[in-house]
Amino acid sequence: MVISLSSSLSFINLTNSKSPISEFPSKPKTHLPKSLSSTVCCSFSSSDLGFQCKEPFFFQKGRYPHGRRFEFTSCAIPGFDYGNFESAQSVLEAAAVLTAIIVVHESGHFLAAYLQGIHVSKFAVGFGPILVKFNANNVEYSLRAFPLGGFVGFPDNDPDSDIPVDDKNLLKNRPILDRAIVVSAGVVANIIFAYLIIFTQVLSVGLPVQEAYPGVLVPEVRPFSAASRDGLLPGDVILEVNGIELPKGGPNGVSEIVDVIKQNAKRNVVLKVERGQQDFEIGIIPDENYDGTGKIGVQLSPNVRFTKVKPKSIPDAFNYTGREFWGLSSNVLDSLKQTFLNFSQAAGKVAGPVAIIAVGAEVARSNVDGLYQFAALLNLNLAIINLLPLPALDGGTLAFILIEAARGGRKLPLEVEQGIMSSGITVVIFVGLFLIVRDTLNLDFIKDML
Repeated sequence: MVISLSSSLSFINLTNSKSPISEFPSKPKTHLPKSLSSTVCCSFSSSDLGFQCKEPFFFQKGRYPHGRRFEFTSCAIPGFDYGNFESAQSVLEAAAVLTAIIVVHESGHFLAAYLQGIHVSKFAVGFGPILVKFNANNVEYSLRAFPLGGFVGFPDNDPDSDIPVDDKNLLKNRPILDRAIVVSAGVVANIIFAYLIIFTQVLSVGLPVQEAYPGVLVPEVRPFSAASRDGLLPGDVILEVNGIELPKGGPNGVSEIVDVIKQNAKRNVVLKVERGQQDFEIGIIPDENYDGTGKIGVQLSPNVRFTKVKPKSIPDAFNYTGREFWGLSSNVLDSLKQTFLNFSQAAGKVAGPVAIIAVGAEVARSNVDGLYQFAALLNLNLAIINLLPLPALDGGTLAFILIEAARGGRKLPLEVEQGIMSSGITVVIFVGLFLIVRDTLNLDFIKDML
């Protein structure tokens, strides 16, 4: 059996958050929309890429516009909304981001082994049947059929290997520190990659800064909906609902409108609206959903505008990058913490790699800013989640190494170690397959076909 450090896409967790975007350059929080920044908890490595979104409603069109406002689908619409695959290019861009992250992660493992003189037998992107392969310096490099991960293989227990089992340069025969470096190198590579992505964004396009305005924006009104019928127009700003003044910026105002609308099916709801330079009231009678809640057929978003901040010098660029990197990392850690504290609720919102691609495609369709942020967040999530001491993660392998160190260099029996890791991988594979099928069935164009 070939020992391998692998990475694969597995699951994504969508939960809610109401945190606003921080102003630049105040506290060391991300200046990216927190809808994206606080979301992703990904993990690649002996098992999976996980990723959790705390504000899924922000994953919609117009997410990071230059001089435009946020748009996101009203949470009155139940279920996941992954967008659709209108643009093949955006889907390929999202897939390319995930592939690059896999390659970087596995390259970390590979280089840490290669530079220490440790034997490596395989470097693969993807799983399953081999599509293309070549050999160089006794290493098989391959591209495989299912681009949901990758792995680096070591010939430690490979019966077909010509390397003696007592060779000092087999991974299993190296000192504890050498092995720990190899196992943790994938995490380090992704952290460095995330920093470089943010640094590139800072230098090339700058960081978006949010300015909030009163009310809630109506970016879109669906034809033949209650809102359209009763006179609400795209571009209107809702200032009050049933006499309740809405807060300035942030998702809370959206939630207040949605709650009132859902609770008042077929009953008049009075909205105070700003249109151009005029303020006036509109009465809307929400239509009734199948579950008895109200709906009016609009998109709603916080009434905010974005500008760009670019560094004036290289020291400024490092300063901005450091702030953004720390903010993103803090948000990812907070997301992970909230997931564990509320796991019973979060577990029902787990989604798989299909959802990751769909979200990434939506981000790519918005503009390049979102793609930078998407890539940086996936890297940070991968790094953090992979450090968890769970079977099939890099953290699980590190845990075995630490146990060995605590036992004075005595390893656990090979059968015990392999049994624990194999069971973890098996569970992840089954969960991953289930989520892939479910998420695929949740895609809009699949629903239209069924």
